[in-house]
Amino acid sequence: MEPHVNTPASPSPRGFRRILSRRWRVAGLAAAVAGALALGACSHGPHRGWGDGAMSGQMDPERAARFTEKMADRIVSAVDGTPEQKQRIATIAQAATTDLMPMREKLRDGRRRSMELLRAPTIDRGAIETLRVEQIALADGASKRLAQAMADTAEVLTPEQRVKLADRMQRRMGRGS
Repeated sequence: MEPHVNTPASPSPRGFRRILSRRWRVAGLAAAVAGALALGACSHGPHRGWGDGAMSGQMDPERAARFTEKMADRIVSAVDGTPEQKQRIATIAQAATTDLMPMREKLRDGRRRSMELLRAPTIDRGAIETLRVEQIALADGASKRLAQAMADTAEVLTPEQRVKLADRMQRRMGRGS
């Protein structure tokens, strides 16, 4: 009979899931931050909840730059960030906005084309499928660019700041856990 040897227990599956869940939430938060900065600056339509009507009408590059700067300032202020962090995050967001603006126009054109296809006297399933594939490719490109901006933004913040931002965003979204 072998003597009993005390070995440290490996993390329980539940504890491991909790660790992974927290990491995914932080990663998701960073994606949301980058997305809010980049796509928010590219959006259109009146007063989408941002306060001053920054989203109304067409978003020209100068207006997008001002809006992106404002959002970067809000994010960094929420986590008691430094001026250097604000500048770095603003630079990341501006680059993402610049990359995403042309995609925004193509997506808008796709919506127009979908309405034309809907109004056509006969339904062209091939054209609808072609449009769908194009729009999915654009969305995938935007998603990849946002993921890049998310990772870049997350690297600027400390782990504590990322958690603080995640907690703040979670409260604002009205969700638990």
